[in-house]
Amino acid sequence: MKLLVTGSSGLIGSEVCIHFSALGWEIHGVDNNQRAVFFGPQGDTRWNQDRLQRDLPGFVHHEFDIRDRDGVLKLLAEVKPDAIVHTAAQPSHDRAAAIPFDDFDTNAVGTLNLLEATRQACPTSPFVHMSTNKVYGDRPNTIALKELETRWDYDDPAYADGITEEFPIDQSKHSLFGASKVAADVMVQEYGRYFEMPTCCLRGGCLTGPNHSGVELHGFLSFLVKCNLEGREYKIFGYKGKQVRDNIHSHDVARFIEEFIKAPRVAEVYNIGGGRHNSCSILEAFKIAEKFSGREQQFAYQEGNRIGDHICYISNLDKMRAHYPGWDITVSLEETIRQIVEAWQKR
Repeated sequence: MKLLVTGSSGLIGSEVCIHFSALGWEIHGVDNNQRAVFFGPQGDTRWNQDRLQRDLPGFVHHEFDIRDRDGVLKLLAEVKPDAIVHTAAQPSHDRAAAIPFDDFDTNAVGTLNLLEATRQACPTSPFVHMSTNKVYGDRPNTIALKELETRWDYDDPAYADGITEEFPIDQSKHSLFGASKVAADVMVQEYGRYFEMPTCCLRGGCLTGPNHSGVELHGFLSFLVKCNLEGREYKIFGYKGKQVRDNIHSHDVARFIEEFIKAPRVAEVYNIGGGRHNSCSILEAFKIAEKFSGREQQFAYQEGNRIGDHICYISNLDKMRAHYPGWDITVSLEETIRQIVEAWQKR
């Protein structure tokens, strides 16, 4: 069985490569280290590419840009993968405003290139797309909230278990990144429905883990831990540092992707995150990082929040668990942060 993974040197892409290689799949990774272009040297992922090429038997690296339409068509026709996992993206809603063409061409057009190439070369192969909770724009901020000592939380019992896939995605401020990901998300659904292809969109909360090249504009927990270990000042943008995210370890993301590929469905959408039990505010994350690093977190507070930022976002996992009862969260928030601390110490 052959798996094609775009963004294979990134956090989720590399985890998927490792997971499926252990299952005996032949792995084709597509990556051109564009993260270093978007974020500078601190976003460089070559170390991860080298790790995959060193550790995974038969791993094939394709130095390739998904914006190259003809190249994508040729690659899919040549490899004819049994499944496609699309994680490549421009991932920062802050960065997108400075590079709108690069953002849209990568996120929206690159996804279209892959979808059409899949339709032509291997239309029955499951296509898994890493979308984002930013497709909901800032509408989650319209949910009634209550302020607690260290976090914001929902004050509406309808959202006690988080936000479901039925939550509206339009008529809100998304950031340009969110808008380009909406275009990709809807197109993945459309190829599924219109051409009856097995596709799904995974609308991620905070996807994290020890192999993240976290930077200020993307990679919340990874960058926070890096600042802690280096004694650098972490900057909080608004909401008193009480803004909440649910965090899911990359291993649990890869495990869900395996479940979907084993029993694919057409044009599905899932909110994939850590759920309430793996949620934390920035202030709460500081305390957990300090516990494992033994260092006090240095931080500064800036009153203005990031444009379109969520005050509180928790993924409702009920649909995922109902469709794939063999899957659930296996890595706790504390264990995830412990692994991130250990990985940065080694690197």
